[in-house]
Amino acid sequence: MTGGARGAGTASDDRSGTPPTDRVRVRRLAERGRYDRTTVEAILDEGYVCHVGLAGDTGPIVIPTAYGRDGDELYLHGAPANATLRGASTGVEICVTVTLVDGLVLARSAFHHSINYRSVVIVGRAAEVTGTEEKRRALSVVVDHIVPGRSVDARAPTDNELRATRVLRLPLDEASAKIRTGGPKDDPEDMDLTVWAGVLPLRTAAGPPLADTGRPASMEAPDYLVDYIRPTHRSAMGDDGV
Repeated sequence: MTGGARGAGTASDDRSGTPPTDRVRVRRLAERGRYDRTTVEAILDEGYVCHVGLAGDTGPIVIPTAYGRDGDELYLHGAPANATLRGASTGVEICVTVTLVDGLVLARSAFHHSINYRSVVIVGRAAEVTGTEEKRRALSVVVDHIVPGRSVDARAPTDNELRATRVLRLPLDEASAKIRTGGPKDDPEDMDLTVWAGVLPLRTAAGPPLADTGRPASMEAPDYLVDYIRPTHRSAMGDDGV
């Protein structure tokens, strides 16, 4: 199996593109790299959780967290005491990754087993959001990223809740995608083995909404939950078959 993405985003829709800096160039299986902003944004918009990594005071650390995209920027949030976000707010370089798993690739040999995936890596320096209005908007972006339309129904954060939340803004200036699609790539001498080979597709599906016991008995779940479907753009990503 091969790992995540290294590359950079551009405004171009070119399938491969050119990374703006050498440090973000896809080197391992470079043909899987995508540097166009359309692909990067589509993967970010479909994901739920990102992993934030940096070199902290006690060593390297990576934590998962929810996020939201607003145009060319990614918003991260957490408690003010969160050590990773506190460190990221000082202007150090951070790395944010998002990975979507689309299928399990089963080859005739154990060596060629793999995973079909779409991933994004973002590298840069985050800035802390201190303005009240942008902070409110950023948190709405995060809420609506998970469940579109939810921020309209939910109570907005109070001033105390805003003070109890750290929000960071990370530009997508250095962001790339890396994608694997297609079936197994077995060695020619293994093609006649009596071993099943192919792809087991995977997807995230929502179940029926489960109401909290404190809700009014007559209240129905909103349509955006009953009809919840995560947007997917995997069909537009192409099939590299590698």
